[in-house]
Amino acid sequence: MPFIPHTAEEVDSMLAAIGATSIEDLFDEIPAALRAGRLTRVPDGVSEMDMLREMDRRAKQDVVDVCFLGAGSYDHHIPAAVWDLTARGEFMTAYTPYQAEASQGTLQLIYEYQTMMAALTGLDVSNASVYDGASGLAEAILMAVRANRKAKSRTVLVPETVHPHYRAAAGSIVRHQNVTLETLPTAPDGTLDATALEDAPDVAAVVVQQPNFFGRLEEVDGLTDWAHAREALLVAVTNPMSLALLKPPGEWGSRGADIACGDGQPFGIPMASGGPSFGFICAREALVRQMPGRIIGRTEDLDGRTGFALTLQAREQHIRRGKATSNICTNQGLLVTAGTIYLSLQGPEGLRRVAAACHANTVRLTDMLATVPGVDVRFPGPCFHERAIRLPVPANTVVDRLLDRDILAGLDLGPYYPEMTDTLLVCATEKRTETEMERFRDALAEVLA
Repeated sequence: MPFIPHTAEEVDSMLAAIGATSIEDLFDEIPAALRAGRLTRVPDGVSEMDMLREMDRRAKQDVVDVCFLGAGSYDHHIPAAVWDLTARGEFMTAYTPYQAEASQGTLQLIYEYQTMMAALTGLDVSNASVYDGASGLAEAILMAVRANRKAKSRTVLVPETVHPHYRAAAGSIVRHQNVTLETLPTAPDGTLDATALEDAPDVAAVVVQQPNFFGRLEEVDGLTDWAHAREALLVAVTNPMSLALLKPPGEWGSRGADIACGDGQPFGIPMASGGPSFGFICAREALVRQMPGRIIGRTEDLDGRTGFALTLQAREQHIRRGKATSNICTNQGLLVTAGTIYLSLQGPEGLRRVAAACHANTVRLTDMLATVPGVDVRFPGPCFHERAIRLPVPANTVVDRLLDRDILAGLDLGPYYPEMTDTLLVCATEKRTETEMERFRDALAEVLA
């Protein structure tokens, strides 16, 4: 459909209806100092070749030779078939099935995705994704508070060992619905300080990240049973890649976690300077009507042929706004497509091998770095994917100096934990080679010397 702008007569008619004399009157609340003014000239055009040359120059500014940064976004190998298929027009141009019955291909793909995510987390149902892991946690918290009708409190316990960005995003969203997030401190070993639970108030839910932000493994069985003994729901935040090796949230404790959420970036999504990605939420069947987004179901038509349908639609687009479970969630359709293809290509055994390689490489890397004088592992103990190393100098100095050597060394924890300005969070995925890890160790030794 061609774009047809408003005619001058139409503009005048609309302005007269609302009592304004000009379009400028509609923006009179914007201070003059903030206005850009009228566009007086358009820059000279350039040829397509010149434009591509300039874009190539800018893209090269982002090139880093080797990446040891994790903290929620990981440099995994992505099989070529993932984006060759995802970029096909049938997937690339499809967004969301507003006319569901005419979108059987999209519906089947989402159904397969939800089936695999439910199997990975050990829970009954999965939604069709949210923006990212951080917004997924916010939605999971709101879901838990709505579902826990026995709780008189709207307080949720969130440990410091949960990703700082997740905590910040969740806090920004849930506070507008009168939900309070109570922070639990970190123990010296980099896990949740369980002694703080002794004085914990009555709560509606407890959040636990496994593996946590520092890569350490929490005592999830005991924490899950502790929450359920106090009639609180347990919300699990998890790296889905770890579920190929670790006990799934649905099997934590005697009853399992109630809700699991996280970010699907490890499943075939490029790091891309931090996004976009897709979040996921899975839950027990008893909570299904509190889930945001949509759920796809499989059925049969009158002729016995398999078909797919939107079984649950809890967005404000489908029901009254006041009844909606969320008005910000969406289906990150293209990224979910990539994630589904990635999971299909890897299969259970392939996923297990990738996860095992990531764990082995991270342990090998940090043990190697700990041989450098003045460097040690800050939180020894069981871990996955990440490990924190303590340096004899501020971590930001090391990050800057290694970046000059085309090594993305890791995350400086100082901005998030003031007592950890000397701590670097590092990660080695299955892509990292022995040569790259030795190069990191040697470069670190040189900059510290």
